[in-house]
Amino acid sequence: MGQGIIIPGNANTFHQVEFSILAFRPKLGEVVEGEVVELVDFGAFCRLGPLDGLVHVSQICDDYISYEQVGNRFIGKETGKILEVNNEVRTKVIAVSLGTGRSGKLGLTMRQKFLGKLDWIEADVEEEYASIEAKKLKASEEEEVSEK
Repeated sequence: MGQGIIIPGNANTFHQVEFSILAFRPKLGEVVEGEVVELVDFGAFCRLGPLDGLVHVSQICDDYISYEQVGNRFIGKETGKILEVNNEVRTKVIAVSLGTGRSGKLGLTMRQKFLGKLDWIEADVEEEYASIEAKKLKASEEEEVSEK
């Protein structure tokens, strides 16, 4: 550590230091991954590194969602999508109001395609791939018909 500075009347010693810091400052529209740490009737709290953000119940998915208190989970009425504590999720930052320490607020959404629980995203990707393949097949069939 080397020699420091002693100031008379102060019990501390002061030393010059050099350090690196890894910081997380969320920005509006940023897509981030985290883990669901708590579910309450109005939404899900997700841990994104040093911060927790809230995904309001209306922003969990594009379906009517109900909170099941006994199982401590959210269930989609038509899609059957289930969100539970410890699920890995991909979210988008829609509101940032950071104060000092952990007192800030972070609003998140998972309603858009390719956001939400990682299993949901995988299903979205497969569906999109199937859709692209179907369009290619239809285009090639139409091309064959027009050539005849």
